[in-house]
Amino acid sequence: MSGAGLEVKDLWVSLGGRQILHGINLDLEAGAVHGILGPNGCGKTTLIRSMCGAVKPDSGQVLLDGTAIGALSPTALARRMAVVWQGGVISSDITVARLVSYGRYAHTPWWKVNPPDRDEAVVEAMERTHITSLADRRVASLSGGERQRVWIATALAQRPRILLLDEPTTYLDIAHQIDVLELIGELNADGLTVVAVLHDLTQAARRCDRVVVMGNGRLLRAGPPVQALDAAAIASDFHVDAWVTTDPQTHAPVIQARHRTALHEEDQ
Repeated sequence: MSGAGLEVKDLWVSLGGRQILHGINLDLEAGAVHGILGPNGCGKTTLIRSMCGAVKPDSGQVLLDGTAIGALSPTALARRMAVVWQGGVISSDITVARLVSYGRYAHTPWWKVNPPDRDEAVVEAMERTHITSLADRRVASLSGGERQRVWIATALAQRPRILLLDEPTTYLDIAHQIDVLELIGELNADGLTVVAVLHDLTQAARRCDRVVVMGNGRLLRAGPPVQALDAAAIASDFHVDAWVTTDPQTHAPVIQARHRTALHEEDQ
């Protein structure tokens, strides 16, 4: 698998008459893990929705390997890009294997989709996310961490080149957070480009090749975690006084928030 690159060019988005994104420019390198960070309400999810075409911009564009996503049919886009949304809604009686098989609709009409246990892409997606033993379980009966793996497997069944995740660790306990983040790392090691909205700065610094920091709908900074997540940047972007050290094994920043700093007028 080879990952796809994503470019955001002068993206302006408004929703309900309110400007949400203000002229975002980003170049997300193929084959890397990119973290989208920032305070609540800063536009992270809207950016992800714009990247996959779920939200139409007022102006600007998103390019997938040089092609505007608006020029691709929904099916063509789904064959290259998959999205895992926060808190997906499902039928109470659907099984894990059946849900994962829905990812094949990007490639095969629903009436031609193979039974899950005979579809190579479905079997492979379940193996890669370590949920094969859950195949016959009802998704509604699973834990939060198991369910998140199922959603990721469904996305992988599309066989995309880039995976977008909206807060994949929200509502998970720390053990399941680590499970999901390690899975993301495994998928990236196989060549998949990953873009994920994250809240834990230390985990983002450890798991991401590059991070994008947003504030009030604007791009504040983008770069390697060691540059974008130093103490001065965290104070400016997150309004938190933080003690930043270096992990002796990974050399990634370790962030310990100490106290809230004064808010700027526009953030109140």
